[in-house]
Amino acid sequence: QVQLVESGGGLVQPGGSLRLSCAASGSIFSIATMGWYRQAPEKPRELVAYITSVGVTKYLSSVKGRFTISRDNAKNTVYLQMNNLTPEDTAVYYCNLDLVGLQYWGQGTQVTVSS
Repeated sequence: QVQLVESGGGLVQPGGSLRLSCAASGSIFSIATMGWYRQAPEKPRELVAYITSVGVTKYLSSVKGRFTISRDNAKNTVYLQMNNLTPEDTAVYYCNLDLVGLQYWGQGTQVTVSS
């Protein structure tokens, strides 16, 4: 069984930064693809970024150049560094672990960008 626990969300002003963390339990973290998704009110959940077990990354076009996903396999943790945040980034952010279609989700952490 895998548990994912996100942290690092909060309220930030436009142009500010936040770093989200997701700590995973279990022994499959290092071989799984890790992703960050987000869901704004009345909008579908969307993939923000993912990183494969060998470090290949991909980003939603609207966050390219502002967000960076990284992982520390020794700590079973994936990060999402978010810079130059805008109100459009406001959402609940979810951590996802994907291993050959087997998926686990965190409980989500709220990110609010507002002045």
